[in-house]
Amino acid sequence: MKAFQDYYPEDTSYCYGCGRLNESGLQIKSYWDGEQSVARFVPRPEHMAVPGYVYGGLLASLIDCHGTGTAAAAAARAEDRDIDSEPPVRFVTGSLKVDYLRPTPLGPELELRGTVREIKPRKVVVAIDLLAEGEVCVRGEVIAVRLPENWGK
Repeated sequence: MKAFQDYYPEDTSYCYGCGRLNESGLQIKSYWDGEQSVARFVPRPEHMAVPGYVYGGLLASLIDCHGTGTAAAAAARAEDRDIDSEPPVRFVTGSLKVDYLRPTPLGPELELRGTVREIKPRKVVVAIDLLAEGEVCVRGEVIAVRLPENWGK
């Protein structure tokens, strides 16, 4: 099964967080799990804040890219079309809110669960929980804004 981000056109696939063409990036992959979206990521030692815990900026990046990927997939689903159909369905971050509830341990796989809260033609709001070992460590909200059809032309 291909991830949402694997359907992005090449010219929008270089993001540090989710770009499949960015070899140095995080390469986040998001999928549907029923009505929620899910992504999994295992932080590496270089993602450390203090010994044993993940850097908060990385956690915000995970929420950001999972949110915009979920927005693209949700918009395509709402329009009853494939995510890779023309014109491309692509979103960028309009707003990112992150609440750190507890330190996130370095080591276990992290799970991100997204819930679409609102879909409008140019905006999608996604609430995201980031969990480690089944415990919510971070809560976020992404307001994703749709790129216009001719954005890079």
